[in-house]
Amino acid sequence: MALLEDELHIILFEKQGRNIVLTKAGRVFLDQVNKILDEIRITEKKMHELANSEGHISIAYVYPLANHYIPHIVRSFLDENAGKNITFQFNQSYTKKLIEGLKSNEFDIIFGSACDNEPDIHFSPIMEQEMVVIMPKNHPLTKLSSVPTGELANYPLIGYERFSGLGRFTSQFYKDQNLSVNILCECPDENAIAALVAENFGIGLVASVDALAHANVEIRPLADLHLGHTVYMGYLKDHYQIPVIRAFIQFVKKNTVSI
Repeated sequence: MALLEDELHIILFEKQGRNIVLTKAGRVFLDQVNKILDEIRITEKKMHELANSEGHISIAYVYPLANHYIPHIVRSFLDENAGKNITFQFNQSYTKKLIEGLKSNEFDIIFGSACDNEPDIHFSPIMEQEMVVIMPKNHPLTKLSSVPTGELANYPLIGYERFSGLGRFTSQFYKDQNLSVNILCECPDENAIAALVAENFGIGLVASVDALAHANVEIRPLADLHLGHTVYMGYLKDHYQIPVIRAFIQFVKKNTVSI
């Protein structure tokens, strides 16, 4: 006790008769020590959870996946791991921002388009979205059961934002097909595109997602080719991940839609 008092330069204990009691400073010291011990116990508990596939996962994804895929895959994972202390943080953005966040360790796992010039990221395909044409209910193309690709150049188009993964994908498709299209405006996701299409602003070439079933538009496949957009899960290569993150990655791969 004397050594401790010498080190702290303060009196912690004093005599009261035959007993030794804490001084006011001693009581403050004891309170702080108890807080430190509590934090150590909490930290030990957290480390135990992490070692046993529990903990926190930060995921980020492009807007089209927010309506069904992400809620469904996370809910399925939590159901399979019922009783474990697993929490998620959900983030939505564009592929470029997702990659930046992944590389800065803001996100553990991302879902969106792949980028060829990112050697430090492993991209694993998880699904292929068929690209379809949407149009207003009274549009001339509704008379067709499928839409020839060339028709996309004959009407104003509501497109994806050009710096998004699907924006780059559709822009490249128009170039590959030598289509001179009239992009009237750009939107972040299918909901926004469908809302404008429903009000007769134009037609759209979009990924076939569940949200379209609730939109006031007509949907047609392309007539002369099958166009699919692949969605990927991305995570850093050669980067330590706690067991729960590794478990979620394997769960997603196990439940990948055939491509």
